[in-house]
This record gives sequence, structure tokens and C-alpha cells, in this order.
Amino acid sequence: MDTGHHELAELFAQLGLNNNAKAIKQFVQSHPLPADMVLAEAPFWSASQAAFLRQSLDCDAEWSDAVDTLAALLQQRG
Repeated sequence: MDTGHHELAELFAQLGLNNNAKAIKQFVQSHPLPADMVLAEAPFWSASQAAFLRQSLDCDAEWSDAVDTLAALLQQRG
């Protein structure tokens, strides 16, 4: 079991998204998230991506810090 801390780029790779700095910046800019929306409920995720995000937060998984960071970045744009 991996219990290490994961960075945002690793989260993007885990979600099957391009994870270079430019791609992450473009994703954040083009996917605003309203402050009252839970990240995993955003319409731009596939079912498996949403399930992973939900599980990462529900279980306080090793991915939770990176998921929280992504939510904060997207909500700044929302």
C-alpha cells in the first residue's frame, strides 16, 4: 500500500490526464468549480475519475491533500 504524499502532477496522472505544468494550468483555467460544488460532483469528470476523487476524500487517503489542492485551484476560478 502506498502511503506517501502525492503532488498535483501525480494526481493528474492518476486521473488519466496530461500532467505537465502547462496542461495542469490549462485544465484549471478551463474548468471553473463553483464554491458550493463538491469536486467529485463536477460534470467534467468521468464516473471512474469522480469515484476516485470521492474515495480519496472519504477515506482520507494519501491522495486527499492533492485532491484538496485541486479543488481549491478550481474554486478560485469558479
